[in-house]
Amino acid sequence: MPWSTNFRSQALTTPRVAVVGAGIAGLAAAIDLARSGCAVVVYERAAAAGGKMRSVRVAGADIDAGPTVFTLRRVFDALFADAGDDLDRHLNLQPASLLARHAWSGDERLDLFADLSRSADAIGRFAGAREAHGFLRFAAHARRIYQTLDASFMRASRPSPLTLMRRIGVAGLPDLWNIKPFDTLWQAVGQYFADPRLRQLFGRYATYCGSSPFSAPATLMLVAHVEQAGVWYVEGGMRRLVEQLVALAVRQGVQIRCGSEVREIHVDRGRVCAIELADERIAVDAVVCNADNNALATGLLGRGVAHAVRATAPSARSLSAVTWNLVARTEGFPLAHHSVFFSADYRAEFTDIFQHRRLPSAATIYVCAQDRHDDAAARSVERLFCLINAPAIGDTHEFNRAEIESCTHRVFQALATYGLRVERSEDSMQVTHPADFHRLFPATGGALYGPASHGWRASFTRAGSRSAIPGLYLAGGSTHPGPGVPMAATSGRLAAASIMTDYASIVRCRPAVISGGTSTR
Repeated sequence: MPWSTNFRSQALTTPRVAVVGAGIAGLAAAIDLARSGCAVVVYERAAAAGGKMRSVRVAGADIDAGPTVFTLRRVFDALFADAGDDLDRHLNLQPASLLARHAWSGDERLDLFADLSRSADAIGRFAGAREAHGFLRFAAHARRIYQTLDASFMRASRPSPLTLMRRIGVAGLPDLWNIKPFDTLWQAVGQYFADPRLRQLFGRYATYCGSSPFSAPATLMLVAHVEQAGVWYVEGGMRRLVEQLVALAVRQGVQIRCGSEVREIHVDRGRVCAIELADERIAVDAVVCNADNNALATGLLGRGVAHAVRATAPSARSLSAVTWNLVARTEGFPLAHHSVFFSADYRAEFTDIFQHRRLPSAATIYVCAQDRHDDAAARSVERLFCLINAPAIGDTHEFNRAEIESCTHRVFQALATYGLRVERSEDSMQVTHPADFHRLFPATGGALYGPASHGWRASFTRAGSRSAIPGLYLAGGSTHPGPGVPMAATSGRLAAASIMTDYASIVRCRPAVISGGTSTR
């Protein structure tokens, strides 16, 4: 919704913008707004920037405790380039040749590679020539889906089915139909693979959006192309990306205030006018909310803005997780940087989570060995991040010590059946469960991806960058184009672009850099 003609700062040349939340989306929005001439302050309730891209300190070591996969680096190359900088000057990124290692038992293992033909050869040895051919057809289809939806949907302001068709045009309608928008991902994967293990492997891409492959749309096949196009190791861990985004924001003149919780967003005469901290009220011209949209909808940022977005019903939440960050010795299974240990019954796993709202009796386990790159040998003691999917019930169920210990025992016993032995101790391990995530990210129940992407309409029901309240803009994983590191950054850039478009309709804004920004990170 464009800003109304009674915009309170139409006589000013420097719009004042508050960004609520210093996650990836909030930082990206702040960078773009500052380089466009806005006075930007980012308010973060936590002690450090990063949002879900966080790290924890265990046994003297810093371990990534959020996203661990870096893809679509072009999103960040463009963010830095548009700010007159170069990503490669600040981050050491190394392309991964081994994308991930997968296991179904102690004897069944399959590696996927950045080289498509190498992956096809590995699949052929694992499951036969027919499945290798199916993989090549699958990869080609995933590429077509990505090419069809990249500019027309993912990088576009909130699309509807009608605007999507208009952007694609008549010539592109056959491509749109061929992406099978009404099929589930599981149905689509089954058209390329007869081997149930490969259906699991490629159906797992639904979990990247916090969803079930049995309910998510087939369009999520595009994740396969995103990974095939490049996975990168970030020297120093994923937190280095946060540090460099903070530094870039400060160079643009952004002020970042950590430990500053926004208690309320105020509205006057139908539009945003101020934010309120514990002991301070600050007049603003616009707000970018980089919190989960449910925080707005449930009134955590004031009843006056609760109608800005629709609330997410508990039944529509995406996945949560139970995670283990630990420093340990490992033996047996040759871990890659990314390793996945699949459960025997994938459908039962998601039935437990989404229908019965309980931890799965047998879970697929993801392990990130953060000190291993490709097939490099591990250190004698290495940093591990382990994760199983869980229901987002953190607001209604607090896992007690016995439940956590039982879950921990099951997970590491299961890893042993695949041949991975982990020497662990309580003082070198930190466990995080849905209630912890709910405390970190209020109003979510611990959901880590906003609403689940279930059904073909799901992608069109995510909130766009403009809310129902003039002056209030949205960014983050619960907003279009959805969850994931590059998608969050894209949502922040879309929010910034929306602000500048709306502001330009009122008063011309001179591009400028505001000096003197500081960070309390």
